[in-house]
Amino acid sequence: MSLVLSMAAFALAASITPGPVNIVALSSGAQFGFRASQRHVAGATLGFVLLLVLMGLGLHELLKLWPFMTRVVQLAGVAFLLFMAFKLATDNGQLDTKESGRAPSMLYGAVMQWLNPKAWLACVAGMGAFVADGEARLVWQFAAVYLVICYLSVGCWAYAGTFLRGYLSNPAGMRLFNRVMALLLAVSAGYLLLP
Repeated sequence: MSLVLSMAAFALAASITPGPVNIVALSSGAQFGFRASQRHVAGATLGFVLLLVLMGLGLHELLKLWPFMTRVVQLAGVAFLLFMAFKLATDNGQLDTKESGRAPSMLYGAVMQWLNPKAWLACVAGMGAFVADGEARLVWQFAAVYLVICYLSVGCWAYAGTFLRGYLSNPAGMRLFNRVMALLLAVSAGYLLLP
């Protein structure tokens, strides 16, 4: 049982801390509400768990053979974060109207995880700590623990955004909030470019 608790503690620390996926969940909750944000939450969770399982079953070996792929993923992630920051910064601040668009999709959440260097680092570190020998049973056990913890963690960020929604009911307040979120995403992207 202590192994499962250790896995859960690792998953919680990696999932609940601020990062691009959680910032988008917060912003989505604030703009579209908790229910509409569940697609992003589910997609981000499933995308991460798939990456975790693949990493545990041997993807890390390919990255050792082709180390340049790590940099390709990093640069794609930075480009994606900057694109999301641009979209948030130019949003009109209208809440939940037909003109304001739609909440991030399930696919968007999953792709975000695959382009998120924080997710890749969590997968490599987690698999190194708990499944270094690549035992399939432990890979699946860790994935099951992570599925629950990641879903609840990203969901908490979406719920927090929904809570803030009442305070951001005017377009000017929402625009300011979105611009702050855009700045945080841009800073995250810049941080990833540091050596």
